Amino acid sequence: MTYKVIDTVEQYEELLAITDLEERKNYFRYTMMEPFKEMWNLINVPIKAKQENGYDVIMATKMLGYADISNGKQIQQGLSILKENNAYTVADNTIKNCIENANKSGLKVNADEIKFGLYVANPDKLKLQKGYTGFGGVPGFITVNIYPNEYNLPKLPAVIAHEFHHNIRFSYFDWDHGNVTVGDYLVIEGLAESFAKELYGTEQLGPWVTSMEKEELEYSTDVIREALDVKGFAEVSSYMFGDEIAAQEGYQPVGLPFCAGYAVGYKVVQSYMKKYNKTIYEATLASTDEIIHRCDLFSE
Repeated sequence: MTYKVIDTVEQYEELLAITDLEERKNYFRYTMMEPFKEMWNLINVPIKAKQENGYDVIMATKMLGYADISNGKQIQQGLSILKENNAYTVADNTIKNCIENANKSGLKVNADEIKFGLYVANPDKLKLQKGYTGFGGVPGFITVNIYPNEYNLPKLPAVIAHEFHHNIRFSYFDWDHGNVTVGDYLVIEGLAESFAKELYGTEQLGPWVTSMEKEELEYSTDVIREALDVKGFAEVSSYMFGDEIAAQEGYQPVGLPFCAGYAVGYKVVQSYMKKYNKTIYEATLASTDEIIHRCDLFSE
């Protein structure tokens, strides 16, 4: 399993040297997003919209919390901090470590090469996520967008490991956008964060599993217990991301705090692993039903 860390520093520097916004957009589309063209295609995001201001990779990345490419100052500041903190070396070492751990345990990513891209985020869009997030839903591709700060920089390896785990899981279990259930999504995210914990420790876990009080977690578990079979990405997202993000993204709020499904999913997987003395590598190959029904969190 080989990997390639895209040199987004050089790309951003070239992008910032372009003053015309339309030219800048085209550079982002056709140069910066070129290594991820196949990924965008698989999740139905056109590189360029057919209509002006239509949905394409520019709009999609803004929605995902990337810095707006017209905001040169934000990109420049974020990039400087990433360079000062050797974020690209950290990313390289992390992916190497993830591959070694996967290989040792006999797990694979269904791709010839894993491409990794580190991008500057818009901290206002990712306020609840503390300025960082990622995407690893298509084997062979991992992106992380981060507006670096004291909180999230030390956690960069864990978020990369989290996204890397999605690459592994989706090499064994298909993602079905229309039919994904709350139970499926809980398990996907719980496994990914458990993999991050295995490699980098509890203190590196993200706000999506650490920002909830015990009472909130118990309440969220009760709400989610009744919704395990709810299906469809938009419906399921309400339970995974919580009301605040649901309102922002146009999903129906269901009375849950930020990233409730992530926190409950982590608890589900940890409970299952502990009860059956399973490693994260063994749990990765377990089905949704196996984990949900045997974790003991949802039994009446």
